[in-house]
Amino acid sequence: MEFTINQVAGMLHGTVQGDGSEKINMLGKIQDAKKGQITFLSNPKYEQYIYTTQASAVIVKKDFQARKDITTTLILVDDPYLSFTVLLEEYHRAISFQKTGVEDPSFIGKNVSVGKNIYRGAFSYIGSNVNVGNNVKIYPHVFVGDNVTIGDNTILHANVKLYEGTKVGSDCVIHSGTVIGSDGFGFAPQEDGSYKTIPQLGNVIIEDKVTIGANTVIDCATLYGDATIIRQGVKLDNLIQVAHNVEIGKNTVIAAQTGISGSSKIGEGSVLGGQVGIAGHLVLANYTSIGAQAGIGKSIKEEGAKIIGSPAFDVKEYYKAYAVFKRLPDFNERLRELERKMMQLNGSLASEIEKMEDE
Repeated sequence: MEFTINQVAGMLHGTVQGDGSEKINMLGKIQDAKKGQITFLSNPKYEQYIYTTQASAVIVKKDFQARKDITTTLILVDDPYLSFTVLLEEYHRAISFQKTGVEDPSFIGKNVSVGKNIYRGAFSYIGSNVNVGNNVKIYPHVFVGDNVTIGDNTILHANVKLYEGTKVGSDCVIHSGTVIGSDGFGFAPQEDGSYKTIPQLGNVIIEDKVTIGANTVIDCATLYGDATIIRQGVKLDNLIQVAHNVEIGKNTVIAAQTGISGSSKIGEGSVLGGQVGIAGHLVLANYTSIGAQAGIGKSIKEEGAKIIGSPAFDVKEYYKAYAVFKRLPDFNERLRELERKMMQLNGSLASEIEKMEDE
């Protein structure tokens, strides 16, 4: 994949300062980049490297003023970091969507609708009554159950499992080992102490532009016609458990090892740190921020709330409380010292009283 600097500048709506006809074919770090690579300068502490870099082009802010001579070509933009991110996305997209065709052996069931320019890797399985959109990439050992829908430009990496009835939107990326649509944790206790399995008959709906990390599990809803729903733009990390009938609002970001219990609703634009635990049947307002390892045991009604701790509470109050908590050993020692002094004082008073009584 090769572009001229002028072509890259056009993609970024930037201005070229230098030779725009030179070709680039790779991205790199400013301190290590070689000829044929493009890099960026956003953090001032890396400015020293722009005078020595061998990169063919460097993306810089429009108001950048060089303090020494620069031999590389510059692309002037509003936000160098954001522009470089756009390039990374385009580069990744080009690599991700290179594969086309069908590898053997693979299986496809009856009454399957398949779009254009798709890829089906070896040992992949597609059940019956499945709809696969255009430019979908299904990597080796992926399982797609019956009655599944997959939107355009979606990538299913190796060993992804989509249970029956799952619906995945367009422009989604689902990473290896993820399981979508498995049974929710539903068991009814019996009089003899055993548990009876409650059939899980619903499905999972994943809207457009969702990214799901490796080895994440999303359970189906309990009742037929109901769904566990991941709204548009949600980003889920690796190793997340989403239970049955959960709904995650659009553009929410959730870090690794978070667990969301059944029927809870996460508001849009929320941010959940790693190892957060959320109890069942709760509602979290929009734009809630939850610190790592927090335990959420009740609903959050205030939009934009920032909480941490287990059980979680307001982040400002948490840090005030934590400041006291760190000093508890000192407070304990001071309390013991006061107790000793009080005992000594009480002993002295008792002696004085005895003397007065003797007199």
